Amino acid sequence: MAVSVGKRTATALATATLLLAMALPQISPALDRLDFQVTGLAEDDALTKSLRAASLLLSQQADGATEPSDLFAASRADYARILGALYAQGHYAATISIRIDGREAANIPALNAPASVGQITVTVDPGPQFKFARTEIGPLAPRTELPSGFTPGEPAESTLVTQSVDAATAAWREAGHAKVAVSGQNVVADHNQNTLSAQVQMDPGPALRFGTVTVEGEERMRTQRILKIAGLRYGEKFSQSELDRAAQRLKRSGVFRSVTLTEAERPVGDLLPIGIKVIEEKTRRYSVGAELSSIDGISLSGYWLHRNLAGGGERLKVDLAVTNIATKESGMDYALGITLERPATITPDTTAALTFGLAHLDEVDYAANVAEFGLSFTQHISEQLTAKAGISYEYAEGTDPTGDFRYRSLSLPLGVTWDRRDKATDARKGFYIDAEAKPFSGFGTTGSGVRLKLDTRAYRSFGEKDRVTLAGRLQLGAIYGPNLLDTPRDDLFFSGGGGTVRGQPYRSLGVLVNRGLGSEFTIGGNHMAIVSAEVRTRVTDSIGVVGFVDAGQIGVDGFSGDASSWHAGAGLGLRYETGFGPIRLDVATPIEGTTGDGVQIYIGLGQSF
Repeated sequence: MAVSVGKRTATALATATLLLAMALPQISPALDRLDFQVTGLAEDDALTKSLRAASLLLSQQADGATEPSDLFAASRADYARILGALYAQGHYAATISIRIDGREAANIPALNAPASVGQITVTVDPGPQFKFARTEIGPLAPRTELPSGFTPGEPAESTLVTQSVDAATAAWREAGHAKVAVSGQNVVADHNQNTLSAQVQMDPGPALRFGTVTVEGEERMRTQRILKIAGLRYGEKFSQSELDRAAQRLKRSGVFRSVTLTEAERPVGDLLPIGIKVIEEKTRRYSVGAELSSIDGISLSGYWLHRNLAGGGERLKVDLAVTNIATKESGMDYALGITLERPATITPDTTAALTFGLAHLDEVDYAANVAEFGLSFTQHISEQLTAKAGISYEYAEGTDPTGDFRYRSLSLPLGVTWDRRDKATDARKGFYIDAEAKPFSGFGTTGSGVRLKLDTRAYRSFGEKDRVTLAGRLQLGAIYGPNLLDTPRDDLFFSGGGGTVRGQPYRSLGVLVNRGLGSEFTIGGNHMAIVSAEVRTRVTDSIGVVGFVDAGQIGVDGFSGDASSWHAGAGLGLRYETGFGPIRLDVATPIEGTTGDGVQIYIGLGQSF
């Protein structure tokens, strides 16, 4: 159908169209093609991958940032970025060409940037790989370990020169020479021989000791306590590791949002003043959490924390937990815990803690009220390794199918934790080992002995961006000394539920006992073995899937025999990354044993282990 318009109408339409075109943002022609070529090398060659990873152009194309001005700036920046990647692999005679619509990007004036970009071609000729001809650096501090590749005849990677200087500097600083510097260097590339000679002269400077330590930025925290926690001793030989440990101690206290240690530019005699600048965290913090299991019910937990109770870094923490809400197997449990910690007690690396706890336990086999009071000391041997020792009094009274019971004991818990995981809530690499020995002496009808427990976990990832993670866990427990009925009930071991064997009901695997009254009932065993394995695959950066299998064994006086039994479960799970840990959804079913029947669902925060 044709539409007829008058001359005035046509003029008005033309004017409106022109004004609209002027008002709308101008759309630049999109980038049609970006070619990245490395001559003489395959696409999957290690050097090609390294050069492509260094390119800002390729990164911006992947992110959709293809505005002409962005592409022009990235093109000019890529010369230096690609050249640095070539030097890092020992190529010092390379040729780099970056053409924007046929024009070399380096020859385009910065004030005359192209208004549109249709095609970009990056061509890199790496040239030959150079070898080290001479590698000299010195003088060196005792026990300096240089990179093994910094040797004549090896590929002359520029990073090896930098790493060697860093290693020499670190060794001198550890030996007390805080003002070590490079006093001369001669790095020459011989393009006829395709070799690189590197000569570096170090100036160790004088041996120094720690001088006066000053503090800046403290508000509620007492200055003397900051100095005590830092642990830098006046007159002690300077060392980089001790300076690092001082910063770690202050961060570990939890009082500070930021900690910075600086050295004075000039020593005073042989003393080097140190400045500590801190920014304090808010004093109070609280947290809440929840987990859901189709059989175990709902678990709610939370805590309130005061980071600096009396101005000395004391941490007061109040924990509350209500578990097994609406469970199908037992009653509801609830617990209150109060912990007061004080860092830098006895030594700068020792944290003292007073603990007090009350709990009501309504389990499958018994109900009890439990109280515990203890004093412990945690020694931070390193950031990954800690040791713990303490003394604790435990009291429990309750009932089981045969009547009332009461347990009283004094224990001396000892433990070691070695945590080499890359991330506690979602580990992809490393391992975790937690071992505990708790000798205890019982009062009245309570037995005496020792309770041992071991929890080990290992993680290994592979594939592109480590998207696949294999995770394994082994839990072992044993109690030696008292007989089964003379052992405090909450010290005995069960299997089943989210923390042990998924797919099996909570605490469903134990030991059948009979007090001689004709009725059997289940209590925990004095031996436990739990094995778990998972395959975790990240489908996207936020979503992952998990396949898992768990197996558990509970026994009396050993891991085998007629008094020992086991069960297993398997299932699939989903993970959604939140930034502070993945949300976990697991669906599991029994695959062995007689304690479970049907599918179970678990929801929580963080990986299962």
